[in-house]
Amino acid sequence: MRDEYLTVAAETEHETEISRSRFLCALAPATTDAEAQAFIARVRTRHPAATHHCYAYLLGADAAVRRSSDDGEPGGTAGVPMLQMLLRRRVHDTVAVVSRYFGGTKLGAGGLIRAYGGAVGAALDAAGTVTRRRMLHAAVTTGHQRAGKLENELRATGRTVRAVTYGAEVTIEIELPASESEAFRDWLAGTTAGGARLEFRDDLHSGA
Repeated sequence: MRDEYLTVAAETEHETEISRSRFLCALAPATTDAEAQAFIARVRTRHPAATHHCYAYLLGADAAVRRSSDDGEPGGTAGVPMLQMLLRRRVHDTVAVVSRYFGGTKLGAGGLIRAYGGAVGAALDAAGTVTRRRMLHAAVTTGHQRAGKLENELRATGRTVRAVTYGAEVTIEIELPASESEAFRDWLAGTTAGGARLEFRDDLHSGA
């Protein structure tokens, strides 16, 4: 499982022109379908006169979610090459929308594939990328007698403690790299002699 991946740092837009057609590629970071779809809707509003608004996005450090749309262009000539460009560049948690203003000259299937994929590549070159690290949010629950020592040991081994909640038991919330999850489970079991419970809650993303 890869901990580090690339994404775009902020929303950006870059224009290329091919045979008098204008291809405006808008890029934005996104971590959910809702975020990606909201950005696509904003781009449609920004360019209401465009002939097509084709899009592609990859979500997750492992690119588990992959979506694309040709938006009226011949099947497989827009969204797929855009998605392939994101995959080739290993840019995740990113949505790309290419708004095309038709210039009067048909490009053919091959020309469209090169134009849409190239528009995303050129926009990525102009925008640049940043490295993100996949982190896990974990909760360690143990008894009060053990909690103070365990919290100190967690901090001493470089773990980021996000919060400590006291109730019938004590829950210590931490961050750790995704690739270290199993090693941490083993460490916790050995350190507490099985006296603590571990729960992984969700993924976090941080700058590397």
